[in-house]
Amino acid sequence: MTSTPNYSKIQEIVNSTQSDSLPNLNVSVLRTIMVESIEPYVRYHALQMGHNAAVQFGEYDNVFQEAVGGRPDLMNDATDIVLVFMGLESLSWDLARNFTALKPEGVRNEIERVTRHMETILSGIRKQTSAMVIWHGLETPLYPALGVVDSQVENGQLAAVREINAHFRSVLAATPNAYFLDMDICRSFVGGRNFYDLRYWHIGRAPYTLAAVDAIAFEQAKFIRPQKGKNRKCLVLDCDNTIWGGIIGEDGINGIKLSKTYPGSSFFEFQQEIVSLHNRGVILALCSKNNEADVWEVFDNHPDMVLCRAHIATAQINWQDKAANLRQIALDLNIGLDSLVFMDDSDFEINLVREQLPEVEAVLMPKKTPVLYRDLLAGGGWFDTLTLSAEDKIRGAMYRAEADRKKLKAQTTDMKSYYASLEMEITIARANDFSIPRISQQTQKTNQFNLTTRRYSEADIAEFAADENSDVICLSLQDRFGDSGIVGTCVLQFNGGEALFDSFLLSCRVLGRDVEKVFLLQALQIAKDRGCIRAIGEYYATLKNVQVELFYGNEGFEELSQGSVGANKRFAYDLTGDLPDMPDFFKSITFSQE
Repeated sequence: MTSTPNYSKIQEIVNSTQSDSLPNLNVSVLRTIMVESIEPYVRYHALQMGHNAAVQFGEYDNVFQEAVGGRPDLMNDATDIVLVFMGLESLSWDLARNFTALKPEGVRNEIERVTRHMETILSGIRKQTSAMVIWHGLETPLYPALGVVDSQVENGQLAAVREINAHFRSVLAATPNAYFLDMDICRSFVGGRNFYDLRYWHIGRAPYTLAAVDAIAFEQAKFIRPQKGKNRKCLVLDCDNTIWGGIIGEDGINGIKLSKTYPGSSFFEFQQEIVSLHNRGVILALCSKNNEADVWEVFDNHPDMVLCRAHIATAQINWQDKAANLRQIALDLNIGLDSLVFMDDSDFEINLVREQLPEVEAVLMPKKTPVLYRDLLAGGGWFDTLTLSAEDKIRGAMYRAEADRKKLKAQTTDMKSYYASLEMEITIARANDFSIPRISQQTQKTNQFNLTTRRYSEADIAEFAADENSDVICLSLQDRFGDSGIVGTCVLQFNGGEALFDSFLLSCRVLGRDVEKVFLLQALQIAKDRGCIRAIGEYYATLKNVQVELFYGNEGFEELSQGSVGANKRFAYDLTGDLPDMPDFFKSITFSQE
């Protein structure tokens, strides 16, 4: 967990920031405990994402009535996030404070009653709103009822609480746009004795210290950030005193600190965490003021390098200023500057980047305490996603292949010949169990070529796919440089003779190759085969998707809403005639009906 300002500073920030122009984030809090002190932290983290949060609290210890009986002012179509806090004492006093008096069947009955109660509440929330639900799990007791024996037996208090959490975690996983927040993780950041304020618990049923609500709000932000498409994609690393200790140009390959023992072990473990992120799908890049040959010598020949060349998608190793190099890295990868996290040990470089490229998350590494590097990266939450797909593990290779494509493109003057030379093979298929995680992830991460920027969970996509009145298709692409995997998603909704493009998006890696034309034509053909006579395309303007404002119009759609530039627009396509031919330079275009 990275540090946030103290409570008074956060209050000052949220009260002084002019946020009226920011998009709203409507947050509703249901609780059986008092958690009002979390409000400024929620607003602070929302500001960091570029949102203006409005936080409403339900009545104290009135969760069941508000969920089942209804609270339209708290939960409605405009609600973005519902936070649910339920203390074990309010759910089951016996499990919380009278455990030793219960017989095994009594414990079992209480576990089942509590889980049914929670399921009823979740069902009631979902009937009122489709907003993201973040359900805060039950903390395991700091002092288990059976003492040291409790953790040795299968029917102790610890086991009971963990069973309730495990059961409800699975319930949430099966519920669209609902997630389990592990409160024990939050407590571990702070420490048990610093997590609770017993005085305020007794005075007003407010159990948490400010340090605790800080940790809880930080963990909440890890869920909200990807849901709003605000997570980062690429980690850019300095080299000297960042991924190894010392300066390679001065100390040489044998003099830098990098080993499995102290002091080099700090950098060794930092690199392990970097590779772990790479395996989760985070793109890695280098931005270093150095002689390029010196840097690659370490990568190629140092026996304790965990990172290798194959992990690095692109690198800017030269003596130019790092702001310019970061711009080039974003250009090379065809991603926005707001997708980058840059780590460097130099105050000068970090301040330069913060001043010139405020979109970049610039992280100053504590050079005097490199033992903190690994935790700083692991705890940042910048790259968290709500889903993990098989393609995440090969994303770095995909971006390296894209760099090879650009080299070939630079050598070719005829674009059609260039496209043909790529030997592109497109496969379009309906969503299935394998593709749904990646499709969901695309809706949460794709910002540039995304016509509506609607964000969907895996459960949402599965629901669309199972509905006979909608269709979810995805596009995969491979060429002679490699397999790009699933790079396109389209959600169609059918109503009578009309097909609505609820979502249409493509990864920035494949833009500029007419892949979008192929995908659109196949989607229109699906609508035509369903008997539709008209297709409707929508464009919702954001700061990042301006490039697709004219997409539907350029592809033969007629604009229905003659709005000003940048306004939300609707387009219609007449499906009664023949569709245009597919581009002829693809090696193959396949539509799988399965």
